[in-house]
Amino acid sequence: MREIVIVGGGYAGFYTAWGLEKALRTGEARVTVVDPRPYMTYQPFLPEVTAGSVEARHAAVSLRRHLRGTRLIAGSVTAISNADRVVTVRSADGTHQELRYDTLVVTAGAVTRTFPVPGLAQQAIGLKHVEEAVAIRDRLMTAFDQAASSPPGAERRKLLTVTFVGGGFSGVEGFGELLSLATAMLRSYPELSFEELSFHLVEARGRILPEVGDGPGAWVVRDLERRGAHVHLNTQLVSVEDGHVVLSSGEEFDSALIVWTAGNASNPVVHNHTDLPVDERGLVVVRADLRVGTPAEPVPDVWAAGDDAAVPDLASPVPGAHTVPNAQHAVRQGRRLAKNIVADLRGGRVREYRHSSLGVVATLGLGRGIFQYKRIVVKGLPAWLMHRGYHVLAVPTWERKVRVLAVWLTAALFGRDLVSLASVQHPRDAFLAGGGPRRSGGSAGPEAGHEAP
Repeated sequence: MREIVIVGGGYAGFYTAWGLEKALRTGEARVTVVDPRPYMTYQPFLPEVTAGSVEARHAAVSLRRHLRGTRLIAGSVTAISNADRVVTVRSADGTHQELRYDTLVVTAGAVTRTFPVPGLAQQAIGLKHVEEAVAIRDRLMTAFDQAASSPPGAERRKLLTVTFVGGGFSGVEGFGELLSLATAMLRSYPELSFEELSFHLVEARGRILPEVGDGPGAWVVRDLERRGAHVHLNTQLVSVEDGHVVLSSGEEFDSALIVWTAGNASNPVVHNHTDLPVDERGLVVVRADLRVGTPAEPVPDVWAAGDDAAVPDLASPVPGAHTVPNAQHAVRQGRRLAKNIVADLRGGRVREYRHSSLGVVATLGLGRGIFQYKRIVVKGLPAWLMHRGYHVLAVPTWERKVRVLAVWLTAALFGRDLVSLASVQHPRDAFLAGGGPRRSGGSAGPEAGHEAP
C-alpha cells in the first residue's frame, strides 16, 4: 500500500485529504496528515471571532471528525528529506519520529512575518489562529473593565487605545470588526465615552487593501476615519517597548493592545529544512499541475499547494505571475491536488490548476463591508451581506454552516454577547490563589489569597 504523507492540515492540506478519502479505493493508499493542531482554521472568520460574531470553535473544523479514513499525527514537521523519502516529526512532548512516504504533499502554510522592532515580541499578538483572535477579544473587553474602574488620565487612555499594524485583508477586517465591537460596548459602560476610544491602523504603504482598486481602498480609509479611527499610511512602526508606540511619522502614544498583521513568511521547514527546490522567497517551486519542480525538471511523487507554494497563475494576463496566498486559491488547489494525485497513481492524466478570481470581499464591522469584482464595486450593508453569504457557503461541512448561521441568528435577536473569558488563558490562577484574587507580585503558595488574622 502506498504511503501518502500530507504536511499541514490547513486549507490545502485538509481539502487534499478530504478529496483523497472520497476518491481512493480500499487498500489503494494510506493517507497521513501531520499538523500540530487537531483542526483546520477557517481564517476568514477570525476577524468575526475577535468581535464575537462567530464562536471560536465554529472557525475551527475538526480534522478527526471529517477525515475519518485518514491517519492523523499531532506534531510539527521539522525536516523533509526527499532524497530519503522521509519527513521528521516532532511531537508535543519533544520526541521525534520519522515517517516514510511514497507520495509527499507539502501544504505547510505560511507563518506571521515579523521584523526586529524593539518591544514587538514582548507586546504584540498576531491574528492567524483562533487562539489569537479569542485573546484579542478578551484583552479588549478586560481593558474596558479596567478603564471603567480607572479615573480619567494616561492609564485609561492607554487601556482604550488599540493599534493594528498591517493594512492587508487580515489587518483591515480585524481592525474594522474590533472597532465595531468597541463602539457597541460603550452602551454598557456609561463611565466611558466615544472620545476616549483611540484606534490606530498603521500601514507602511500608501494605501490599504492592495487586492482592491485605489478608489475602493480610499473609500475604506474614509469609512474607518468617519467612525473615529486613525489610519496612518506611508508609516512604519519604529518601537513598541512597554506598549509605547513610536511611528516613523514622529507620532507617539501608549497602547494596551497591539495586533501585528503585517504579512506572511514562508514556513521555516520549507524555507530552511528541505532538499526540495525553493525560490528566492522561500516558496516551493511548483508546476501548473501542482507537482513540485519545473516543467523541464519535475520532482517525482512530490506535490505542493497553498501559501507555501509558488503556483503559476494561468488565469493572470501577467507573464510569470503566481497565485495570491488566499483561501479562494488554497481550497481549489487542494481539490485539484487530490484529483491529480489519484490520476497519477492510476496512470491517468493530471490537469493544470486554473482559477479566475471570483472577486474580493471584506467585512469592516457589523453591517459594513466592501466587495469588488473587476469594475463592479459594492459598499456598505449589501457588501457585508455578500461577505456573510459567501463565507457561510465556503466554510467546509454542513455541520459548521448550521452552527455559524445559528450564532448569527441568535445575535440578530439578542445582540452581541459581551462576556470576557480572559481568565481561561490562566486557568490555574484561581486554584493557586485559594479561590480569591491573586495579589500583584504576591506568592502563589498555599497561603496566597488569604489574609493574616
